[in-house]
Amino acid sequence: MLKINNVYKSYKNGVMANDNISLTVNDGEIYGFIGPNGAGKSTLIKAIVGLHDFDSGSISLDDLSIKNNPLAYKAKLAYIPDNPDLYENIKAINYLNFIADVFKIDLKTRKEKIEKYASLFEIKNSLNMPIKSFSHGMKQKLAIIGALIHNPKLLVMDEPFVGLDPKSSYDLKELLKELTKEGTIIFFSSHVLEVVEKLCDHIGIINKGKIVYDGSFSEVKKDSSLEEFFLELTENE
Repeated sequence: MLKINNVYKSYKNGVMANDNISLTVNDGEIYGFIGPNGAGKSTLIKAIVGLHDFDSGSISLDDLSIKNNPLAYKAKLAYIPDNPDLYENIKAINYLNFIADVFKIDLKTRKEKIEKYASLFEIKNSLNMPIKSFSHGMKQKLAIIGALIHNPKLLVMDEPFVGLDPKSSYDLKELLKELTKEGTIIFFSSHVLEVVEKLCDHIGIINKGKIVYDGSFSEVKKDSSLEEFFLELTENE
């Protein structure tokens, strides 16, 4: 379970990026996190994955606090940013083995994982090429494989479908559904509301640093589309 309680984060210019954020994501859920540009979405995502600190409050994964047990917490998560920053001058296979070494994945398991996901995303024949020769979509696929290699309990994804071809997008969606059956928590952020609508069980909407909706997607669908609901909430705010 991912628990975020009363998180505050402000910047030196006085802007309150996250204003008393509280939400819970249960095991096996795909949680869609959406908001306008500048709403505080990226700030909270970076706090969840440990890329920057927050002023007060708490974030925990399976009762492991990111502040009190940062290494144990981070060992259970993976993060796929909207623009993966990979090691351009090494071969893709070396990058994946580096990630596997960091998480202490044995040789047999890593080989099976790499074989499985590289075949699924159709980059198996490119693994011995330097990453700098990859297209954006191929880099995105490589980042996804690296994120999945250690079976993370929490998978945080920020615009993961950008650059993917239609088949890879479909395969990723199906894979995410399979992962949730194993109890994986997926914290998913995107500006493409149609994808959020089709993929997510629960959604959170952030605007001007505050959570303006946190609940089941089935409640949203009773009255309107996600797009209409989102615009109504954010425009009223």
